[in-house]
Amino acid sequence: MLRNLIDTIRLPFRKDKESYLCFYRIMGFYPRNIEIYRQALLHKSSAVRSEKGRPINNERLEFLGDAILDATVGDIVYRHFEGRREGFLTNTRSKIVQRETLNKLAVEIGLDKLVKYSTRSSSHNSYMYGNAFEAFIGAIYLDRGYDDCKRFLEEKIFKEHINLDKMSRKEVNFKSKLIEWSQKNKYEVSFELIEQKYDKDYNPMFHTEIHIEGLSAGKGTGYSKKESQQNAAHAAVRKIKGDEFFRKEIALAKEQNRQPAVVEADVSEVAASEVEEVVSEVDVLSEADTHSSSLDN
Repeated sequence: MLRNLIDTIRLPFRKDKESYLCFYRIMGFYPRNIEIYRQALLHKSSAVRSEKGRPINNERLEFLGDAILDATVGDIVYRHFEGRREGFLTNTRSKIVQRETLNKLAVEIGLDKLVKYSTRSSSHNSYMYGNAFEAFIGAIYLDRGYDDCKRFLEEKIFKEHINLDKMSRKEVNFKSKLIEWSQKNKYEVSFELIEQKYDKDYNPMFHTEIHIEGLSAGKGTGYSKKESQQNAAHAAVRKIKGDEFFRKEIALAKEQNRQPAVVEADVSEVAASEVEEVVSEVDVLSEADTHSSSLDN
């Protein structure tokens, strides 16, 4: 409170007071280092460069914000749903941090109007605002620390834009979308029950592993086969999205499995083009939100 009062007194003397006011309306407090927030809103297509010629954009802040958002939302979800199982908490957090939700939040708080990008290359990028939201979280963390970052999410995001109880009932079927993606891109996907055991209270637990073109893509545990498959599918989605080497591996494996006689050099060339197609589909796969049965059963 005292800091905000001091910043308010200083505001009339700032050259860019409109920018400070703009961020204040969004966050509920003033930036200390406003340049971090400006960078958070620079899409890579904006072609802004430093004095040394290096590109300046929000990709590094997006990476940081993604991690901070996971931790902070996990904290909030954990405290709100006392006594709920790990699978339920994980799925609820996933629904909040998925790109579709973040895009919507970015528009609702007005970040979309502040993002700078090249209209020629980015006007149809449906994930740009969600990425900027993550970068914005990274900027708040660097500028104000974890506590203010959490306060922003609790007071400006959850109180005004997200109903946690309603969000927890929103269903995300990762298995369905993984299968849909694999069929569209002609990948072989298999779900294998690798183990069944009991927890400390003697409740049955299931362990599922997913293979794509024979390569392990993700493992999941649950109190039903369905829950374990959903968690394994979620892990596979995250791996496809975040691991470029794995995307190349499955593309190469696909070509080798279909054309065992092709020379390795030719396979590599085909795989490279295949990877581009995989990457173009990955975000759609990751942000899946379909109507299916509850993952918490």
